[in-house]
Amino acid sequence: MFNPYNIDLDKNPANFQPLTPLSFLARTAAVYPHLTSVIYEDRRFTWAETYDRCRRLASYLAALGIKEGDTVAAMLPNVPAMHELHFAVPMAGAVLNTLNLRLDAASIAFQLDHGSARIVFVDPEFSDLIAEATTLMTEPKPLIFDVDDMALDGGKRIGEVEYETAIVQGNPQFVPRYPEDEWNAIALSYTSGTTGNPKGVVTHHRGAYLNAVSNVLAANLGRHPIYLWTLPMFHCNGWCFPWTIAVTAGINVCLRRVDPAKIFDLIAEHGVTHMSGAPIVYNALINAPGAARGNAARSVHGLIAGAAPPVAVLAGAESIGIKLTHVYGLTEVYGPAAFCAAQPGWDDLSADGRAQLTRRQGVPYPLQEAVTVIDPETMQPVPRDGETIGEVMFRGNIVMKGYLRNANATRDAFAGGWFHTGDLGVVDEDGYVIIKDRSKDIIISGGENISSVEVEDVLYKHPAVLFAAVVAKPDPKWGEVPCAFVELKPGTTATEADILGYCREHLPGFKSPKAVVFGELPKTSTGKIQKFVLRGKVGSAKAISA
Repeated sequence: MFNPYNIDLDKNPANFQPLTPLSFLARTAAVYPHLTSVIYEDRRFTWAETYDRCRRLASYLAALGIKEGDTVAAMLPNVPAMHELHFAVPMAGAVLNTLNLRLDAASIAFQLDHGSARIVFVDPEFSDLIAEATTLMTEPKPLIFDVDDMALDGGKRIGEVEYETAIVQGNPQFVPRYPEDEWNAIALSYTSGTTGNPKGVVTHHRGAYLNAVSNVLAANLGRHPIYLWTLPMFHCNGWCFPWTIAVTAGINVCLRRVDPAKIFDLIAEHGVTHMSGAPIVYNALINAPGAARGNAARSVHGLIAGAAPPVAVLAGAESIGIKLTHVYGLTEVYGPAAFCAAQPGWDDLSADGRAQLTRRQGVPYPLQEAVTVIDPETMQPVPRDGETIGEVMFRGNIVMKGYLRNANATRDAFAGGWFHTGDLGVVDEDGYVIIKDRSKDIIISGGENISSVEVEDVLYKHPAVLFAAVVAKPDPKWGEVPCAFVELKPGTTATEADILGYCREHLPGFKSPKAVVFGELPKTSTGKIQKFVLRGKVGSAKAISA
């Protein structure tokens, strides 16, 4: 069919450029070159300096042969180098894989192998862990870069190149390699999903660009925010905030580890305006000795994610000056891609009434197409009655490309033209999503996903265990922790200490159960363990009636 709007009106470099968050850094460095970009201990950088450092490092990587399709990994805390790698690695055309600092050597080795990492940047604190991980790899070993940190006592170098040396030797005139296609991968992040097998989530430049801008709108960042890095940058690329703060020409206040006293000092010293984190971070601040309260507290806007935050955390955060916005998402949607958008009049409600509203998972991010609850059998939206349970699903540009080297999992995740989260929820009369049950195998502890299947696999290897099931148990510090229900083999014995010790030998500490309950496990007539009964026994927020 003839359409005059398609004649001689083609894309060209003047009217179309692939979206990439790399453009945020270039623009901010040009417009605000002298504004501060990063603060860490006694180090400060301007946006012009950050842009220069990133280009130099990208040139160094390119000179080593790093190119499109290559993976560059990072085992780093929230230090300036971790921020810079979010730009330098894609500037070289490569894909950034940020490694979870809480994992064990075997898990790290799997990710380095599966992602075919050619380079890994290592903080001295984690050098022994990376050294062990590389001995477990089956693929060629990556080149190791040491990233020294004067603020760290201890640690050692294990690499062939030191980070600052690479920057000094890099080319300051290097022209960043922007993607020819915005669908090109920018990052690789691993998630345990609903099974014990890690899946490599591949995200693209377009999604990173759009989610970075969505963060600006959802978090009310405005211009030149001062952002405190309490959220790990390794977690979903810090929810895209390295790119978000670049587009707003803000300040990244880096923090090596979460320390309430240090956090309050940095808030006061630098005038922090925004932060993000799991409920455990805010709970630590609320209960910190000497925390300023009421009019004495400095006003900070915070994003909170993870399990639905307890009312006590939301109200407690307000008492120390932190106004929280609840966000929801997964690694597959770049971190948060839905939020509880505040409505006029909420501030006039009581603290409890306001908290009940803000605990909801909410509505789509501004640049995400949709988040809703769908009947997975009919693929039809559930009614807005707050009662009919379905699966929470996303659709839009802020959704991953898919799982690396896992076509079956990718196909299943996108069945019916929606991304299936595996979380169960309802939609209330306002159109806000409310999660009723996290996916059956996932426990969210301190903002980190733990697969109950992975923990159960370890329990079943114990010689005395006949049946095992792991569910989430509420915890005042971590939000929720793994609790193991164990049915022993006839004629065998085991104590809670035995089981817990065995798990700690075979799992990272944060994945190990924190309690064990012995006894016969409830089962269906076909022998399936009834986890909803176990959730009810420990008062899990996941407990549902069916």
